[in-house]
Amino acid sequence: MGMSVTISVAAADDQDAAEQILKLQYLCYQSEAEIYGDYSIEPLTQSLDSLRGELAAGTVLVARLGDEVVASVRGTVDADGTARIGKLIVHPRMQRHGLGGRLLDAIEQRLGAAGTAKCFQLFSGHRSEQNLQLYRKHGYAAVSSRRVDDRLTVVTLAKEAVAGTYVASA
Repeated sequence: MGMSVTISVAAADDQDAAEQILKLQYLCYQSEAEIYGDYSIEPLTQSLDSLRGELAAGTVLVARLGDEVVASVRGTVDADGTARIGKLIVHPRMQRHGLGGRLLDAIEQRLGAAGTAKCFQLFSGHRSEQNLQLYRKHGYAAVSSRRVDDRLTVVTLAKEAVAGTYVASA
């Protein structure tokens, strides 16, 4: 019998989770760096202290297979009610099995539970088609794009939070 993946909140003081998330992040963002020809992107240069700060300041969910962190996502809700979701990562061997979608749903539920989230927002690079496809499948629509340089345009996607039900923004 195989093990099940469990999703839970990563505690701000969980040193083991922080270290595993950082290692997983480094692994997962290699493919993004390759797509855009830029290995200096923030997820590849983030320090453990910076990640600990994110654990303390926002909501970080992890998916574990036994004791191993195999996926993670982060989110915060600002004063205007915009829930910002970021750094959704899934171990390469666990991709294409629905885990990213489960984590996305879980962070939306968690951030929306207090009723303060009016909309959900996330972003992706324009060439990250698998990411964009996942977000569209979960009701996100592109609301803006910003050209960073010759290699990268950042696409911002959003959807509204409506009484516990999430619908795509028009």
